[in-house]
Amino acid sequence: MALLRRLLGDSLRRRRHEQHRTLREVSSAARVSLGYLSEVERGQKEASSELLASICEALDVRLSDLLREVSDELATSESRLMPAGPVDRAA
Repeated sequence: MALLRRLLGDSLRRRRHEQHRTLREVSSAARVSLGYLSEVERGQKEASSELLASICEALDVRLSDLLREVSDELATSESRLMPAGPVDRAA
């Protein structure tokens, strides 16, 4: 199963690369340490909603768009692993 933090990190890194920006540039604009941003992008740290919002602002990306993208990727990943339909947790 895909980890949410890994998908978030992949999406943030992809957007940063699309803008041809360095980790240093984005970390400075987001006011987060370069090392921490690197760990977030690699899926090693779970960023708080406040930190995600700050990184998104630095990338000029709406947080809702980032979360929608990640949610779609997570749904695709889950559909490959789990059958469609409701899951009966009582059983």
